Amino acid sequence: MSGTRCQALYPFSGERHRQGLRFAAGELITVLQVPDGGWWEGQKEDGLRGWFPASYVQLLEVGPGPGPGPGPGGGREGPAWGHNSGMCAEASPSHWCFPSTETTWERPSSVPGTPKSPGKPANSPSVLTVNGYYISGSPVHQLDSGHMSLRKASGDPQSPGSPAAPRRQSKESSLTINCVTFPHPDVMPEQQLLKPSEWSYCDYFWADKKDSQGNNTVSGFEILLQKQLKGKQMQKEMAEFVRERIKIEEEYAKNLSKLSQNSLAAQEEGTLGEAWAQLKKSLADEAEVHLKFSSKLQSEVEKPLLNFRENFKKDMKKCDHHIADLRKHLASRYTAVEKARKALTERQKDLEMKTQQLEVKLSNKTEEEIKKARRKSTQAGDDLMRCVDLYNQAQSKWFEEMVTTTLELERLEVERVEMIRQHLCQYTQLRHETDMFNQSTVELVDQLLRKVDPAKDRELWVKEHKTGDIRPVDMEI
Repeated sequence: MSGTRCQALYPFSGERHRQGLRFAAGELITVLQVPDGGWWEGQKEDGLRGWFPASYVQLLEVGPGPGPGPGPGGGREGPAWGHNSGMCAEASPSHWCFPSTETTWERPSSVPGTPKSPGKPANSPSVLTVNGYYISGSPVHQLDSGHMSLRKASGDPQSPGSPAAPRRQSKESSLTINCVTFPHPDVMPEQQLLKPSEWSYCDYFWADKKDSQGNNTVSGFEILLQKQLKGKQMQKEMAEFVRERIKIEEEYAKNLSKLSQNSLAAQEEGTLGEAWAQLKKSLADEAEVHLKFSSKLQSEVEKPLLNFRENFKKDMKKCDHHIADLRKHLASRYTAVEKARKALTERQKDLEMKTQQLEVKLSNKTEEEIKKARRKSTQAGDDLMRCVDLYNQAQSKWFEEMVTTTLELERLEVERVEMIRQHLCQYTQLRHETDMFNQSTVELVDQLLRKVDPAKDRELWVKEHKTGDIRPVDMEI
């Protein structure tokens, strides 16, 4: 598809991608790369290059067939969407398939994205897909109801008085779970990861899952958010652990300092007394070292752990509310689609009933009623396509925000782990330095203990305290 030209259906700011391509609705873009994941690289006519969501554009050159029509909402032709025309929305920008047992409304081929290959029926699914996306760039969708719904298309029933329409025998290409449309695993090729071999958050948290009790459903994004908040709590508990270590160091230093001032054995003399005095002094030095150690623990480990992303929890709540609001908006759009689909089905049934009445009894009144029913069916079809387009836009917006936000959460988690690792390394370094300093103070005591000389001590003491070296002799008569 490299070199294929496309036209922007909607404006894109380019802010959702680091190398996003900004464009307005209607601009022409040359496609350069079509990797899996729903993002394409392209170049505008002014030479600017960048990435953009595939769902925002419509290909102009897909293969043999008529050229593209006007953009969404413009240039639709007259009411040709009547009874039993056998429409399948696979070729439309919205890509919703309607079971023919419920409706036979058909969208005109003048709408963008309805190329027909020669030799194939107009209703046969001939649009290629890339990673769950049709080449028009819009996600594949399926009209479903309830928590999870799968539909199998069947041939269109022929009603009396209507031209023969080709039957469709194709499997559904999508399924809808909790108002989010996914490619059907039985017919869609395996999707390529957005960040292969990285186990990235943006690839593995699109679906919802049951909570640990199995009662409620938890979104993938909420699971990521819980991990982030748990990491913040673990960081806080690490800071509390370091605080307890600081208290122990402070208390230990206080007791060492008090012990160094104890007067026990203060009257020891000689080299042994000198060694004893140095031992007591080393306690005071060690107390000072542990005080410095506790002070550095507080400033270089505990405080950074406590202050790192102080407003993290508040920011995460804002992020959660933003994604949750987009999901609610998507659900409301899906509800509107289901309502519009139901209305279209009712209009089709009404049209079919009036057509059967015309076969039984020919009258001008019945013909007028059929024309009126056909107009209502056409209006219902327009309403349905509008709702589908709005749904696709909402899902595309949610998809972009999910990718952007999960990648940001991934970056924040890496940053948090690296920050904690660095400060724990600082803790071990400070501890090593403290041990080394304590070792140096003890080494001096060891040196003095090795110099203890009882003979020299006796000499010095005798010299200081001697009373005379003249020994007594025997008395003579």
